Amino acid sequence: MNIATQNNILGAWLMVAVTFVFAMQDGISRYLAGEYNVFMVIMIRYWFFAAFVIAVATRKAGGFRNAARSHAPKAQLFRAVLLSTEILVAVAAFTILGLVESHAVFAAYPLIVAALSGPVLGERVGWRRWVAIGVGFIGVLVILQPGFGVFRIEALIPALAALMFAVYGLVTRWVSNHDSSAVSFFWTGTVGAVVTTAIGVFHWAPMASTDWLWMVLLCITSASSHFMLIRAYEVAEASAIQPLAYLQLVFASALGMMVFGETLRPNVALGAAIVVSAGLFTLWRARVAARRSQT
Repeated sequence: MNIATQNNILGAWLMVAVTFVFAMQDGISRYLAGEYNVFMVIMIRYWFFAAFVIAVATRKAGGFRNAARSHAPKAQLFRAVLLSTEILVAVAAFTILGLVESHAVFAAYPLIVAALSGPVLGERVGWRRWVAIGVGFIGVLVILQPGFGVFRIEALIPALAALMFAVYGLVTRWVSNHDSSAVSFFWTGTVGAVVTTAIGVFHWAPMASTDWLWMVLLCITSASSHFMLIRAYEVAEASAIQPLAYLQLVFASALGMMVFGETLRPNVALGAAIVVSAGLFTLWRARVAARRSQT
């Protein structure tokens, strides 16, 4: 077994761990946002995140000033604001729709990334991937059931979160050509803390001591999961481990059904299967295209 294969295996296990921790985060966020205001919950989470990235920055060469030095500050500001806002929207979706249906719709974000990578980044998207993107969005329609019964406008909330996260991913990809991942990580934490504090401070409410334990756990898992995600992309090829990100849908759905008593409706299961299959196909075609461009 060569080193590249070993690294991909390590990266795969790290990605599995990341998706599991992400799902647990979503479950804790769903509980806390159901008990307290979502703005306050995300604000506290970002306080810990900002403290973590500042601590990491001060320990590296160049310190705080080097970590904050960006060659694309406007883009960094935009992506950080976008991510913090997307998290607020996503957690709101968890409390309104639950983990199962929210994640089923949110799973379409890689398809949105593929669809927008052409006009935004100038990347070539072949007809096969366009077909897969179209099929994936049909899967979203199967989940939402816009033509059957009373359409819930709330179902558009996770769709908005997916669109926001896709744009965030594209901007992050563009920024990577100008700044290091450490700089992007620093801006994500610090700017996000400012944004969420500007909103959340007006929604502060006393929290029970037992819920503070859940809040601390949420903060710890938030920092550790981002660290593992960065480590996974450092040791393995992104195209090799990215498909495993869909495990978050499985873990979050299982958590929603076992802990929160949610149900998996047949149309949601079918639609999610269509979306995930289309997403995996687009990732595979992107990997094939990348290999061709290298040769």
